[in-house]
Amino acid sequence: MSRRVRRRGLLCELHAHSTWSDGTLSLRELVDLYGQAGFDVLCVTDHALRSDDPWFVEQRVRDGRTLVDAGNFDAYVAAIELEAERALVRYGMLVVPGLELTYNDLDPNNAAHAVAVGLRAFVSLDRGIFEALGAAREAGAALIAAHPHGPEADTIPLNTTRRFWREWSRFAPLLDRVELFNQANLFSWVASQHVPVVASGDFHRLEHLSSWKTLLPCLRSERAVVDYLRSPGAAYLLPFRAETAEQAAA
Repeated sequence: MSRRVRRRGLLCELHAHSTWSDGTLSLRELVDLYGQAGFDVLCVTDHALRSDDPWFVEQRVRDGRTLVDAGNFDAYVAAIELEAERALVRYGMLVVPGLELTYNDLDPNNAAHAVAVGLRAFVSLDRGIFEALGAAREAGAALIAAHPHGPEADTIPLNTTRRFWREWSRFAPLLDRVELFNQANLFSWVASQHVPVVASGDFHRLEHLSSWKTLLPCLRSERAVVDYLRSPGAAYLLPFRAETAEQAAA
């Protein structure tokens, strides 16, 4: 009788923000938080917006915040790579650069966000989310539909992103995975599509560390993680609690 070999899955955060966009922690603080919690993989996916984003202009005037754009993208990746070296030595944790391709719209039915894991070339949103996804795919990134709101009632209308649900047949060929869980939110329409799914913390604040996460049964390298996310292989989802990091990573 043959014996099935069980491979330990990599505990992954596939969607996290730092002070390069709207996260509350610096890159170093973010790396230390996830490293100390026992994670194997951290994907840093700060926001990139179109130049006429309907909310960012107002936010920038109010608090002076800047996001990742064509002018600072190389510096952003370099900063992640510097922290990735430290994370590997100190925690044995892989840190992967990426972006959240963020297309906001005053009409939630036209808004969509996608996480591009392993993206190392800047992608503009100015021609639209469909075109941005195509460019990110050509650049070799793994693409994950982020918080894909569907027909369910939404309590935060300004954060609703319904376009993937509304135009699923058009966007499905460009997406590798879909977030079934984002933080504590479940997107039930995703389950009915029988598509490869993941779970992520969409980290902005400390409380987002304890949320649904993904285990990937692949090697601990950027190429292996990106390739696996782009494959139809199964990912395993679990509720993660910071106080049980050792058990969750075992």
